[in-house]
Amino acid sequence: MMLSWKQLILLSFIGCLGGELLLQGPVFIREPSNSIFPVGSEDKKITLNCEARGNPSPHYRWQLNGSDINLNMEYRYKLNGGNLVVINPNRNWDTGSYQCFATNSLGTIVSREAKLQFAYLENFKTKMRSTVSVREGQGVVLLCGPPPHSGELSYAWIFNEYPSFVEEDSRRFVSQETGHLYIAKVEPSDVGNYTCVVTSTVTNARVLGSPTPLVLRSDGVMGEYEPKIEVQFPETLPAAKGATVKLECFALGNPVPQINWRRSDGLPFSSKIKLRKFNGVLEIPNFQQEDTGSYECIAENSRGRNVARGRLTYYAKPHWVQLIKDVEIAVEDSLFWECRASGKPKPSYRWLKNGEALVLEERIQIENGALTISNLNVTDSGMFQCIAENKHGLVYSSAELKVVASAPDFSKTPMKKLIQVQVGSMVSLDCKPRASPKPLCSWKKGDMIIQENERISFLKDGGLKIANVTKADVGTYTCTAENQFGKANGTTHLVVTEPTRITLAPSNMDVSVGESVILPCQVQHDPLLDIMFTWYFNGALTDFKKDGSHFEKVGGSSSGDLMIRNIQLKHSGKYVCMVQTGVDSVSSAADLIVRGSPGPPENVKVDEITDTTAQLSWKEGTDNHSPVISYSVQARTPFSVGWQTATTVPEVIDGKTHTATVVELNPWVEYEFRVVASNKIGGGEPSLPSEKVRTEEAVPEVPPSEVSGGGGSRSELVITWDPVPEELQNGEGFGYVVAFRPLGVTNWIQTVVTSPDTPRYVFRNESIMPFSLYEVKVGVYNNKGEGPFSPVTTVFSAEEEPTIAPSQVSANSLSSSEIEVSWNTIPWKLSNGHLLGYEVRYWNNGEEESSSKVKVAGNETSARLRGLKSNLAYYTAVRAYNSAGAGPFSTTVNATTKKTPPSQPPGNVVWNATDTKVLLNWEQVKATENESEVTGYKVFYRTSSQNNVQVLNTNKTSAELLLPIKEDYIIEVKATTDGGDGASSEQIRIPRITNETKTPRD
Repeated sequence: MMLSWKQLILLSFIGCLGGELLLQGPVFIREPSNSIFPVGSEDKKITLNCEARGNPSPHYRWQLNGSDINLNMEYRYKLNGGNLVVINPNRNWDTGSYQCFATNSLGTIVSREAKLQFAYLENFKTKMRSTVSVREGQGVVLLCGPPPHSGELSYAWIFNEYPSFVEEDSRRFVSQETGHLYIAKVEPSDVGNYTCVVTSTVTNARVLGSPTPLVLRSDGVMGEYEPKIEVQFPETLPAAKGATVKLECFALGNPVPQINWRRSDGLPFSSKIKLRKFNGVLEIPNFQQEDTGSYECIAENSRGRNVARGRLTYYAKPHWVQLIKDVEIAVEDSLFWECRASGKPKPSYRWLKNGEALVLEERIQIENGALTISNLNVTDSGMFQCIAENKHGLVYSSAELKVVASAPDFSKTPMKKLIQVQVGSMVSLDCKPRASPKPLCSWKKGDMIIQENERISFLKDGGLKIANVTKADVGTYTCTAENQFGKANGTTHLVVTEPTRITLAPSNMDVSVGESVILPCQVQHDPLLDIMFTWYFNGALTDFKKDGSHFEKVGGSSSGDLMIRNIQLKHSGKYVCMVQTGVDSVSSAADLIVRGSPGPPENVKVDEITDTTAQLSWKEGTDNHSPVISYSVQARTPFSVGWQTATTVPEVIDGKTHTATVVELNPWVEYEFRVVASNKIGGGEPSLPSEKVRTEEAVPEVPPSEVSGGGGSRSELVITWDPVPEELQNGEGFGYVVAFRPLGVTNWIQTVVTSPDTPRYVFRNESIMPFSLYEVKVGVYNNKGEGPFSPVTTVFSAEEEPTIAPSQVSANSLSSSEIEVSWNTIPWKLSNGHLLGYEVRYWNNGEEESSSKVKVAGNETSARLRGLKSNLAYYTAVRAYNSAGAGPFSTTVNATTKKTPPSQPPGNVVWNATDTKVLLNWEQVKATENESEVTGYKVFYRTSSQNNVQVLNTNKTSAELLLPIKEDYIIEVKATTDGGDGASSEQIRIPRITNETKTPRD
């Protein structure tokens, strides 16, 4: 039915109003999906999701198996938003396909179909199962026969009593397709009762069948026979894209058959394929097109083989390649909507409009899934859905068609108020009002109607094009657009300017690293135009904030000069100055070459290695625009401190030479090498290190240094040396040859020390005279042979320990904590060596085992024992020692330490001062029974500004000090005893004497 123009204008107005309110047809946010409801679930309802957005908000209805659901049956159904809640689901009434319809004033869309299924598992019938009787060695199949059910099941078998389940292996197999138990070859241990256990993978419900007794026949044992395949997969098995496919295969036979798999086309299995259950199951995860084909299961034993074959075919549900999208088209125009989907088999297409099958007519056609509607009118507006389907599924694509009718309107697409162009250029003036159908456009300049000529032409979209613009083209241009619903005007003002020219352009430059340069860029431009300079470096816009440490723009308003400070190698390249105005842009380029020290040489290799040389080769690195003049080689070992310059042949390696021989290397040392290139700018970065290489072995050339010795115990000759460093050992099996002889003897005594780290050798023999001279030398050897000896040096043999004890030993108590021990020196002969000193051992209470000791050096004949306990008898003995050991102890003597000094300090210290002296008095200190008797007192005094203390001794309780009292004095008093000084009195401060202070103080 065709509408009148007035109706079309009214609908157009409503459409525009709706546009302001953002009217939108329904679009699904959530759609229902397939669901399985466990029968007997505690949940008494199931929810099928459906939610759509749109303006106005959509309302919903549902269909079950193509019939509308009566949502007024509130005890059965409830609508929660767009979601359908099924109350107390029943498998007899509610099983089937559900679809949701969402509708608003712009149309209706239909959701995908969602199937609701009910999972249940009934009990086995209780009838008893017959006994299965077989011969030993025969194969058997025990049938499960699951009870009525819906939903996926899993199977297991109990042997005799729960929880003893049958363990699957190469002889026993439980098929998850049939549920049956297969025993390839029955053994006596298999006799018993077998119960099939069926579990719903959805509800986890489990039911047990009746036991099947398995017994052995008594008429003999079954002989060997070839495999008989009892479990096999279908001849043709369709598999979905992305699914996990499992193929089962199991055979009876005697001996137990071995199961293997292969592809009939001979192609190898992909790495994702897994063999499970002792090869009884072939599993293909994420099934794809390349997994299709024929598969073979081979069952084989010593009596023969059997083969089962099946073909896997590939299918895929439709998947969108091209969706339809919302379109807005003017009346009387045509629509071409194409939707495309992939799938196997190839999908077919159908179209819905507002939830119903699209009615075809002469102007509405569908071909290969594409919808064409010609001569559109407003009533064609609505919600359209393209459905692609094959036998495995279907997919929906939804979009809205808006057919609009309106007069021209520039409010949404206004013309430019001002256009600036330069003389001689071409300009296009746009005129694109919103209008349905497309309007006719005409142009005026000022009040004059514009006609086409050789410079001026009208464009198909309504625009105006002017070529070779001149100053005469300046003015205001008006476009008038008109269709059957009305007309509207838009204007643009055209300004014509002179072109911009670069007057001073950047030029090519050649600089060295670290210099600073200026690339000029100065222009002449129309004064009406603002100008902007930008620089590009190797095609990228220069960021002056980010690169401010190197780049800076300098110059005046008509200058965009670029300064580059402290130029680096990375700044080599092409620089482009671009000058832009509102109407044109010009640019100029220059190449900047930055020369720097060379980059690192590459691919350093050791081509040949000997014991002291290495032949190196390398490849030239980047020369950074300055040819390489020379190369140097550096070496590193585990023993060197960092990299060291290596000696090479030739000694000076020129820039064209890429090989050298490194000499003066140490044998049997691991080396790394690297190469540094130099040019006239300087030395570059070193290359990456070569691979580590070890020089060949050679006879050692360096003997140990610092050969010496002496000391040790009686009858020993001790020889010492500094071990040869590992880098000088020249090979494996390194050790030392130690040679020695008594001074004046011709023949050398030699011995071998096999450890390269050993720094000494001790020769023990009773014939060695104490402290006698020997000539010694130490040589080196390794697996390649013997090296040189060190220079001969002389070493004394071990000394003989003292044989005489010190005499005239005495002990004298000095205080409560000190005893002094003294003795006479022992007689000593030079042939005995060097006397090192004496050892004094002391103890108390007869506990000699816990004694302490002190040592004194050389010829000292006394020692002071400190830190002793007071009023206690100490015993002591003395012996001499040298490098060979210690001699016998002297006789034991003892002394008792004094009692401790009094703990009571002198009390009540008072003083009286005159011009030249100070009189002191204090109370007597009385010692307790456990303290030493007081024998006198000590007065300690010093000035307040000095630390040197002076002492006055007295046996009275008073003292007279002659003090030139010109400043403050600090005084304290202590009692003196044989056991030492007692506790100190409190410090007394005597101030500098004046007339006012000549009075007693305490």
